[in-house]
Amino acid sequence: MAELNGRPINLDELQTLALTNYGHFTSLRVDEGRVRGLSLHLDRLARDCLALFGADLDTERVRELIRRMAPAHGATTIRVTVFDPTTDLGHPDHATDPQILVTHRSAATLPLPPLRVQSSLYVRDAPEVKSLGLFGLLRHRRAAQLNGFDDALFVDEGELISEGGTWNIGFFDGDQVIWPDADCLVGVTMQLLQKAHEHQSAPVSLVDLASMEAAFATNAAIGVRAITRIDDTELPGDHPIIDTLRKEYMDVAGDSI
Repeated sequence: MAELNGRPINLDELQTLALTNYGHFTSLRVDEGRVRGLSLHLDRLARDCLALFGADLDTERVRELIRRMAPAHGATTIRVTVFDPTTDLGHPDHATDPQILVTHRSAATLPLPPLRVQSSLYVRDAPEVKSLGLFGLLRHRRAAQLNGFDDALFVDEGELISEGGTWNIGFFDGDQVIWPDADCLVGVTMQLLQKAHEHQSAPVSLVDLASMEAAFATNAAIGVRAITRIDDTELPGDHPIIDTLRKEYMDVAGDSI
């Protein structure tokens, strides 16, 4: 089901979204009518709306539209997409009237199995914006999967690690959790874990992997997911820090929609 401003979206509006692909979104997991970090998701939508459309977003209206889609019980993944159905490819400067598209899909049963990732040279456009432009990350994900991995891990020309295509990455060096100090899309789950667990932000390169005891991926859909391989480096999927972070994340009180 897909609703635009609380009504079924029509084909012309979907066509605009498909052909111009200009806009932004957030994905959130609803458990029993509550969302971990809901205010952070709404803040992201409001910030990105101003950046892409020069317009304020009514976040209370967004909550209302999410409530329409989310079940009262059980778990589901909701995606809120903000775009202007009148966007013209030749005049994106005219896109100033963003609308709210809400869709949902089944939520995964957590925890998910570990990831095996391949490093890939890539820095996304405007990493601070959760944009609809997914071509680059999907191209690198596809290449990684064709090589027998599950996903791509982005690095820059100096082999400094930043993020995955749709997730943040963290490490444990035996003493503390380390989040890469690099340009990336700062995820809501990452922010919640940073509040819940002592950590350090520091540059992490592929060379540094030899000194890491564990690695993990985070986003709202997967929670905390172990990473057991980065290129040729093997890492444990059952390190105690993984269970600790999972528990701390699951203990975060969700906000009522």
